[in-house]
Amino acid sequence: MGNKIKIIHFLFLLIFVASIHFLFLDGKEASLQTKMIKISSGEREIRLTVQVADTQEKIEKGLMFVEKLPENEGMLFVFSEKTYDGFWMKNTLIPLSIAFIDSDGKILKILDMEPCKEEECPTYDPELSYYYAIEVNLGWFEKNQIKEGDYVFLE
Repeated sequence: MGNKIKIIHFLFLLIFVASIHFLFLDGKEASLQTKMIKISSGEREIRLTVQVADTQEKIEKGLMFVEKLPENEGMLFVFSEKTYDGFWMKNTLIPLSIAFIDSDGKILKILDMEPCKEEECPTYDPELSYYYAIEVNLGWFEKNQIKEGDYVFLE
């Protein structure tokens, strides 16, 4: 009987330690650097707080499983070299708009994207090369009168 209690205590302790470990790791993986960017549209300047996805792992995860994105927040994807790939919305729960940006900060193209919980999801391809991309809530660019040709600056 005493051995069973010791084994049960050991198992509870093991589960507790494993839970703490996984919580710590999940928090560490989820912590992204936050930056303020400024988007210049004519005489207007709009500020946006972004989480920075600058590693392959962070880029691949993107905004997957995010249930709500605050109004003036988004995600900035930083690629180490010019890329031609499109984005997909697999396991993304909220509709998003995305701006594709060149090395000078010029917005080249803006697309709207719908959530996808299926195995096969469409790719949103800008059909051009870019260095950066910004994802925001669907319609944010339009609401803020930001268009192709405007510029993005990191503050």
